[in-house]
Amino acid sequence: MGSPKKNESKGFFAAMTSGLSMFGNAMHRSVNGLLGYEGVEVINPEGGKEDAEEEAQRGRWKEEERDSYWKMMQKYIGSDVTSMVTLPVLIFEPMTMLQKMAELMEYSHLLDKADECEDPYMRLVYASSWAISVYYAYQRTWKPFNPILGETYEMANHGGITFISEQVSHHPPMSAGHAENEHFTYEVTSKLKTKFLGNFLDVYPVGRTRVTLKRDGVVLDLVPPPTKVNNLIFGRTWVDSPGEMIMSNMTTGDKAVLYFQPCGWFGAGRYEVDGYVYNAEEEPKILMTGKWNESMSYQPCDIEGEPLTGTDLKEVWHVADVPEGDKFQYTHFAHKINSFDTAPRKLLASDSRLRPDRYALEKGDLSKAGAEKSSLEERQRAEKRNREAKGHKFTPRWFDFTEEVTPTPWGDLEVYQYNGKYTEHRAAVDSSGDIDKDDHASIEFNPWQYGNLSAE
Repeated sequence: MGSPKKNESKGFFAAMTSGLSMFGNAMHRSVNGLLGYEGVEVINPEGGKEDAEEEAQRGRWKEEERDSYWKMMQKYIGSDVTSMVTLPVLIFEPMTMLQKMAELMEYSHLLDKADECEDPYMRLVYASSWAISVYYAYQRTWKPFNPILGETYEMANHGGITFISEQVSHHPPMSAGHAENEHFTYEVTSKLKTKFLGNFLDVYPVGRTRVTLKRDGVVLDLVPPPTKVNNLIFGRTWVDSPGEMIMSNMTTGDKAVLYFQPCGWFGAGRYEVDGYVYNAEEEPKILMTGKWNESMSYQPCDIEGEPLTGTDLKEVWHVADVPEGDKFQYTHFAHKINSFDTAPRKLLASDSRLRPDRYALEKGDLSKAGAEKSSLEERQRAEKRNREAKGHKFTPRWFDFTEEVTPTPWGDLEVYQYNGKYTEHRAAVDSSGDIDKDDHASIEFNPWQYGNLSAE
């Protein structure tokens, strides 16, 4: 078997696509001319099976809605639209960004294995496969709700994990998360940055993700690739994440470098991931290959990156079965995240599950979801006015702002650190002796800093 060398892969991809670039550009110009919109590209990753004009008409938007939003969004081309644009609820999924952060915990058993593993290179195989595993869920094309400032999400009853995330800033929108079990702790500060490019959206994962393996105290740092959302308004929306993912062992200097192939014309290269685990001297030790929507495998290699004689390619991760025909393309785990089955006792009233707009959308009531979303957004603006009038500053409950600023490939990031108070809170709840069954449905969503401001 040949090795998946990154440079060779890129060279092959470039050679394959260069011959088609003139055809692709001509097709894009044809679509633009037919529709009468400048700068609109419609790409079909499944191979251009339909006529270009017919393909451009596909998507979730009705024609009158699509044209209206195209006119509205043109002025934002080149801008970061993470929180500056009010979008219709019909493009949302019934989940918030705080819940989406928890989806990374679906295959957390891979981090358990990394902690139990004595081979430093296999640790990175397990940990990097864990980081790749969430991309199956990330290919969903529905937009999650932006969390309200002070909103939280808690998860229990999965792999012995305690998970808490909190919206710690509104402008810029920033979230922080912490997860822990007997094998690892997971810490993340996330400040997504976007660039709207007409019919496309580039998403830059400005953030810091750290995993500490408890047995030896090994600290792993993750830098994921950016994501591109294609055909936002015209055509069938689809997601790609071309570029490098780097998982570094900050304790030893070892690292995994995995290259996510960009989707080419006729779908070539889509989903493919190839790379190596390197030692501190940057010598390849284990090759890795697979597809981020299917499985990952590994094999020991020599210093040239070729598979060692007498070794076999072994699978380390495989995507779990998923529901068929799910409206929002949810995995079984995504449904668990939305359910109260994964909620701890005495759920915080600020939890995302309790949002009335999210719940209405989950039940299929788009009209109510839209009205509730507008109501929450207005309440948040009223909170901000009140806070500024009083000279107050919002303070997160479960995370502390630090003075640390860490560089990322897409800009500097202010770091929030878990303060341990949630662990104390959960211990107090669990030791309270209250055995009454929680009625989560009766809890009113309440992330607010002040009292009832609905009349202001």
